[in-house]
Amino acid sequence: MLKITHIVNPVKVAKSNELFSAQLITFESMKVAKEQANLSDFELTLCSTQYSEDEDVVPTYFKKLSNLKRSIKEVNSKLNGRKLPLIKDILLKTNEIENNDYIIYTNVDIALMPFFYNTIHEYIKEGHDFITINRRRLENKYNAVEQLPKMYAELGKSHPGFDCFIFKQPLLEKLHLNGICIGVPFLEVSLLHNLLAVAENPKIIFDKHLSFHIGMNVLGFKKDDYYFHNKTTYFTKIHPEIKNKFDITKFPYEDEKKLTRLIKWILNPSIFTVDYLNLEGKSSLQKAKLKLDEIRWRILQR
Repeated sequence: MLKITHIVNPVKVAKSNELFSAQLITFESMKVAKEQANLSDFELTLCSTQYSEDEDVVPTYFKKLSNLKRSIKEVNSKLNGRKLPLIKDILLKTNEIENNDYIIYTNVDIALMPFFYNTIHEYIKEGHDFITINRRRLENKYNAVEQLPKMYAELGKSHPGFDCFIFKQPLLEKLHLNGICIGVPFLEVSLLHNLLAVAENPKIIFDKHLSFHIGMNVLGFKKDDYYFHNKTTYFTKIHPEIKNKFDITKFPYEDEKKLTRLIKWILNPSIFTVDYLNLEGKSSLQKAKLKLDEIRWRILQR
């Protein structure tokens, strides 16, 4: 039977922190979605990895994996503020689950619709080895687990960023993520580009009502030292390792006309115009070569 593991990283925060209620909502939504999952078709494990000081916020219905030992501070000594985990450390904890087939990673402020796991299973059955889903945005009027039914009923608004990743377990060892921490921009960029580089049959879902986040911001992040750490790490250490594996047909908007595709690449903050130009040029060169080869072959046949 197919085995799916959904891992999150709970964190203990003050009640005044907006993550306090968002995290509780996420946990409950995961529980509800598992209760409504068709577990005769697949096995599902909800699990967590955390620092030792965060253990007591982990729900009892989660499988608590071993604690994290290091943070971004061990990677970059100049960052002496927040103790943020490294995404690769979190994902590697799923190796503690035996015979795992698929990994799901979401941030702890991303809540799920009740039919989330059943829908994911359907996409997996279609043969996708990587699936990413864009969340819906809800207004800040929601702040309690008891409001979940109303949240489910809200369509909300779309969001351009990527914050839900489902992928085959063997892909994990192929990811270049060392040095990237969670809770900061370029986490999603790093995960997305890594998985698009190694997946054979990815699926990018922009327009489905499968997950949601409380808050309407799109680009309201702070460009602090953590932001520049992740950004620099991606462009200097990760991008050079994976860019040669990019295929434009696996990226967003691949089925759009060239001009529309270019405009959408420029507008989307999670993908980069320079990659588009390189990939489009490579694609055009390949098409030109195929035409030239065909002409040469026809001449030789005469």
